[in-house]
Amino acid sequence: MKALLIPVKDLNQAKRRLASLLSHAERTALAQAMMEDVFSAVSVTRLPDQVFVVSSYEPALEKAHDLGWEIIRESRQISESESVDFASRVCAERGVTSLLRLPIDVPLVRSEDIDALLERAQDTPSAVIVPSRTGGTNALLRTPPVLFPSHFGPDSLAKHIGEAQSRKALCEIVRSERLELDIDDAEDLARLVARRPFNGATERWLAQSGYGPEWMPGEKYTSLR
Repeated sequence: MKALLIPVKDLNQAKRRLASLLSHAERTALAQAMMEDVFSAVSVTRLPDQVFVVSSYEPALEKAHDLGWEIIRESRQISESESVDFASRVCAERGVTSLLRLPIDVPLVRSEDIDALLERAQDTPSAVIVPSRTGGTNALLRTPPVLFPSHFGPDSLAKHIGEAQSRKALCEIVRSERLELDIDDAEDLARLVARRPFNGATERWLAQSGYGPEWMPGEKYTSLR
């Protein structure tokens, strides 16, 4: 059984690395818009047999319920890796054989990107990794779901490759222009602005917030506000 796992942190605490640029309310609104875009892409995928959302954030859980997805409720959130590994164990217990972890801060993702990754699932122990542009891990497909522990954060790509190799599992690195852009800092935001138009909730947020094509991260951040 192939499944998709979407971890969602409390969006009221999201995107702190953008604090010099965006207010608390703006960061929450941006995170909410990106989540909407990722959920929208996932909702029209063909290949996942199930979709799981692990979170303690009620708006995300309510949306997942409305979409008919499986909910894994957390009482607290320690870290992205802890949440994903906890949920991966639950998924494995429910019969999932291949599990794709997808973050919510990749607003350019399309359903075909997700299906293309699930098509790469093997019958033997394996990992398929989509790196971020800075050496992190954005999408991670593991067969079985508990093949190795998660190390999301700085240098996670190298760590996940090392984990797969230590278990003598197949490991495939897949480049994806849309999936590699996760929005963490001002440079990421500038790259996203440069990709307009791409439609969706995140682009509407950019337009409403005054981020035009001329905006660059080196500028005075208040100049276009």
